[in-house]
Amino acid sequence: NTTRNKIMMVPMNQWIKIKAPATVANMVCGFDILGFAVNDPYDAMEMRLVETPGITIINMDDYNLPTDPEKNVAGAALLALMEEYGKPVGFEVKINKLIKPGSGVGSSAASSAGAVVGANHLLGNIYTKDDLVRFAMNGEKVASGVKHADNIAPCIFGGVTLVRSIFPLEIVSLPSPPLHVTIVHPQIEVRTADARKILKQNVQLKDAIKQWGNIAGLVAGIMKADYDLIGRSLEDVIIEP
Repeated sequence: NTTRNKIMMVPMNQWIKIKAPATVANMVCGFDILGFAVNDPYDAMEMRLVETPGITIINMDDYNLPTDPEKNVAGAALLALMEEYGKPVGFEVKINKLIKPGSGVGSSAASSAGAVVGANHLLGNIYTKDDLVRFAMNGEKVASGVKHADNIAPCIFGGVTLVRSIFPLEIVSLPSPPLHVTIVHPQIEVRTADARKILKQNVQLKDAIKQWGNIAGLVAGIMKADYDLIGRSLEDVIIEP
């Protein structure tokens, strides 16, 4: 459209740098719907537009992740963006994963989100944040087999986010009070796809009711800056009872 045609792309072969933050999702009772971004660690990425259509991924770390775009989370996210873009375009992406894969703080989400945020900047910021979340969820599907946005959304929006709906996608940014978070990591790797296999398939109504109350209380506590309410609501009775 006319508005998009007036937006200038970043010149060909000019590198940009992206810091894609780690995120904490499944906020206790908020499984798959609540998450927040942290200041550190982050994936360090560099991207540029190139003349040859397609995606070239260069690993700058020792994790030996796939460089085939269809098997790489950043590549899958970019492929979704490129399909909607509809015109020949080429990206070169350097990824230095400072968020260890399998660490539980949104490693796959960071690379997926960072890739589409960078691509959007290179193309002149033609897509909304909701669009970018939608594209990046394809990276999460590669990582876990499921399109989920609880890590993607805060990585792109920042702060605390609520995923009200996936289909159709609706992300709500929550105005939150200052929060200090300590992340304790046991130095073991757990793949998201494996973790999802052990989830309960049936939930008792009494547990669901208590969980809904905790989720509502947590959201209200965040929005009201009520730390006591936040604390009382940090209870999960379904995923990890």
